[in-house]
Amino acid sequence: MTHRTAARPAESRSVAELVSDLTDQIRRLVRDEMRLAAVELRGKGRRLGAGAGLAGAAAVLAWYGGAALVAALVLVLALVMPAWVAALVVGVVLLLVGAVLGLSARQQVRRAGPPVPEEAVTGLRQDVETIKERARR
Repeated sequence: MTHRTAARPAESRSVAELVSDLTDQIRRLVRDEMRLAAVELRGKGRRLGAGAGLAGAAAVLAWYGGAALVAALVLVLALVMPAWVAALVVGVVLLLVGAVLGLSARQQVRRAGPPVPEEAVTGLRQDVETIKERARR
């Protein structure tokens, strides 16, 4: 689209010029929406990466802390029962708690849904509806 063509009123331009302008504008609009989607996904990816890194560090520290507490619990129970029974009881309880947490985690992941650039998709849908409305006029 040339600057001279865009400066002229729509009434004085030919249908071919108007169609060409529309094509250029739609192409630019789609390109801009794709850029928005890419920016949005990059931002989400960065946040996801940072969160995953922090979660990994937290998990390692929790693992060591939990192992120390499990050992302490087994040693305390070993004062009132044979050590192997104390270890068995603690192991079974830990497996049950782990199973409950695993089921909860699966439920949360299912609720999260797919990583979709929602703002860009919404903007693109609105743009398409606007174009359709103007085309009907």
